[in-house]
Amino acid sequence: MTRKTILMIGIITVIIGGGIIALTTVLIPENKPAFDVAVRFMNLAGTGQDEPAMALLSDELQAYVRQNCPEGSVSACIEAYTPSEWGGLLRDGAAVYRRSIRDGDAWDIQLIATYTQDKGFAGVCIFHRVEEIAPDDWRVTAWSGFIACDDANSGLPNLREADAVNRAP
Repeated sequence: MTRKTILMIGIITVIIGGGIIALTTVLIPENKPAFDVAVRFMNLAGTGQDEPAMALLSDELQAYVRQNCPEGSVSACIEAYTPSEWGGLLRDGAAVYRRSIRDGDAWDIQLIATYTQDKGFAGVCIFHRVEEIAPDDWRVTAWSGFIACDDANSGLPNLREADAVNRAP
């Protein structure tokens, strides 16, 4: 091989590598506080940790929980959405970020969760709307879903709708 050929291969390799890095940067969301709040809330509520989970809800959603959830418990509300044959959330950390859509200053976020019995990696699809209520203070302001991800209505566009299954508030 000539120097010119080796140089061309090197340049092409650098261009392809740079393109992959640029594409990855564009496609992978930044580690946004809103995403962290959505995931943390679901993992706390899904494992029965009511007090820290409630702290991640907006005042309006906290009031909704107190009025509409069994014993005013956010964990009991979340648990009531899923069939008992699914079991409980596998563990703290079993709910993870899946995708999101920016809506003005808010984020509509879809999570996927793994349950102990019948719902493994294909999982349970969950929607959280997260808004910044004060600088650096993100809170969950709505949720829906808690349905099998193979359900026709489990996509993020469907779960964002006001009439989505298990919508609160």
